Amino acid sequence: MHIFGPVIDVRPLFPRERQAMVDLLRALAPADWSRPTVCPGWDVHAVVGHVLNDYMRRISGGRDGHRGAIFREDETLPAYLARTNDEFVRAARQLSPRLMIELLDHLGPELDALWAGRDLNGPAGLNVSWAATDVPSPAWLDIAREYTEFWVHQQQVRDAVEMPGADTPDLMAPVLATFARALPYALRAEDRPEGTAVALEATGPAGGEWHAVRREGRWTLGTPATEPAARVRMDQDAFWRLATRGITVEAAREHAVLTGDPALTAAATTLLAVVA
Repeated sequence: MHIFGPVIDVRPLFPRERQAMVDLLRALAPADWSRPTVCPGWDVHAVVGHVLNDYMRRISGGRDGHRGAIFREDETLPAYLARTNDEFVRAARQLSPRLMIELLDHLGPELDALWAGRDLNGPAGLNVSWAATDVPSPAWLDIAREYTEFWVHQQQVRDAVEMPGADTPDLMAPVLATFARALPYALRAEDRPEGTAVALEATGPAGGEWHAVRREGRWTLGTPATEPAARVRMDQDAFWRLATRGITVEAAREHAVLTGDPALTAAATTLLAVVA
């Protein structure tokens, strides 16, 4: 059962997203690195340090087989990620902006090579828990998740320094399509008859429409055979911010048009595409 929908191959986009990020960072004034971002307690320097951590962690684990930090006793995945991310960001305070930019520029091709060597339909290096917790993720979804991570953090920096960009449809559309893979999981507690569908539409140049369909006792991403029982429609900016909690569920609903089964629209607008 292909519960995650068709393959999204974002691998050609990593160099372009990274170049946009590096160009942005090189244009920043020293004071810009201390500007606060939407990430609680993190300024621009911290967000860039976190991106650098992601590069190094995935290369170390995926290329070199390095296990990395160990879970503490009874530590949950969100707690583990919060702790290890904070540890690296704190250590990265010792790095100059220039050095961090150079490291991103240097390590990026190594990460690109790692993704290029993966079978997209093979097993993920890291499962995507916000898409499903009971079935393994395919490699393409893991790689697409990493692309969304880098793109979103770049947007958070851009918001902080008031320099929009990297939001053309070719760079942004795969982010929205990947986040739509969280829709079935958002609906998991809603039991409905076989074939029931929920439509999610993101409007705008990078937008699209996706459907979660009830099949064999679970929600999957697919094509409905009947008119959706519920529909959620919001603009593309509100959608990616909802998925990453850059805005609250309540704020997203204020930006959305919700029709049909209210329980299904309520569940769909809790969609979350980050670990929290």
